[in-house]
Amino acid sequence: MLSIDHLVIVAETLDAGRDHVENALNVTMQPGGQHAHFGTHNLLLGLEDGLYLEVISIDPAAQPPAWPRWFGLDSFTGAPRLAHWVARSTVLERDLAQAYGGQVHPLPLQRGDLSWRMGIPQDGNLPLGGLFPGMIDWGDTEPPAGRLTPTGCKLSQLVLGHPDPAGMTRTFAPFLADDRVVLDQSPDPVLRAVISTPQGEVTLW
Repeated sequence: MLSIDHLVIVAETLDAGRDHVENALNVTMQPGGQHAHFGTHNLLLGLEDGLYLEVISIDPAAQPPAWPRWFGLDSFTGAPRLAHWVARSTVLERDLAQAYGGQVHPLPLQRGDLSWRMGIPQDGNLPLGGLFPGMIDWGDTEPPAGRLTPTGCKLSQLVLGHPDPAGMTRTFAPFLADDRVVLDQSPDPVLRAVISTPQGEVTLW
């Protein structure tokens, strides 16, 4: 089964994403780095239970890639938002084959001394409007969460809004069993994360 790895906030700029998260949670984000393959960069925030939150945007200093960027960043505009989540797999090829029928394959990626494999749709779009998780395999690399300063913030719920939550339940059943992931009725696909902080619960959209 998959397990939650991290949450993804997309933003037009890292400064905008930083302000969005820090103002909401009353925390300080930590530096991440550059993703040369996609021409993006990020900031990170440690959460409890081995999870973390990522703010990601197009890196204006990077060479634009010859393929679509991940997380729908090529077409993203507007205020920062929670656009996606990533789940950890220990059998990545099998999980991707089951989810995508051979249309998505593991892509080796690296940022500094971190290396991992991830299933990225070739068009860069987010599956099911961002509701179906990206799949990642860290292999022998320690995931970033273990390197981040504790913040006292914890994911309480990840709410997936969809017009057909019963259908989504069937979609998720082979992959995920986590009480923190809650399916809800919504006219359009939408994600929200309920975060427990030292000051109380906060909902990130």
